[in-house]
Amino acid sequence: MIWDTDFAISIIPQLLQGLVVTIEATVIGYVVALALGLLVAVLRRVDYIGPVVFVVFEFIRTTPVLVQLLFVFALAPPTITPLTIGIAVLGVHYAAYTAEVYRSGIEGVAKGQWEACRALSLPPLRVWGAVVLPQAIRKVIPALGNYLISMFKDTPYLFAITVAEMLFVAKAIGTEAFRSMEAYTLVGLFFLAVSVPSAVIIRRLERRYAAV
Repeated sequence: MIWDTDFAISIIPQLLQGLVVTIEATVIGYVVALALGLLVAVLRRVDYIGPVVFVVFEFIRTTPVLVQLLFVFALAPPTITPLTIGIAVLGVHYAAYTAEVYRSGIEGVAKGQWEACRALSLPPLRVWGAVVLPQAIRKVIPALGNYLISMFKDTPYLFAITVAEMLFVAKAIGTEAFRSMEAYTLVGLFFLAVSVPSAVIIRRLERRYAAV
């Protein structure tokens, strides 16, 4: 099959629509992962619920995200859109990873900080909100950023539940036009165009916070 430049140019608008869906799923899913991961990291330090939270999210973390997508898609009511399911599953799956990152940051807070909070009889919300989390999150920002890139690269799995992200659009173009090379090549280039600058930013953050 010979590369057809005119055909490649003609399908760019369709692929860009798929890119918008891909970015939407990544951004919203990442916000879910950050918020839920933080909650999980905090709950794991609660004696009576921590072990249960650990088992549940360890199971989620060690189960393939594709299996989770297909399982939830099969059980979800038809009123829930595939995109919503995809965002939720990606968010919960990556929350299992971000929780571990937050946990390492929390454990990195100096023991003296905890002792000072107890000595001052600070309420738990103030301890976490004003002392622990600001220090812990600052340390793990670069690591959290790496999971944003990983989630972006995992969005093609949404193809399996009929979400119209880039790979799904490329497949549809190939089926309709009987030409796949241009569509799949452009998808790869679009992923590269987003992932490489993001990786550069993450590396700069790592150097910046490593120097602090």
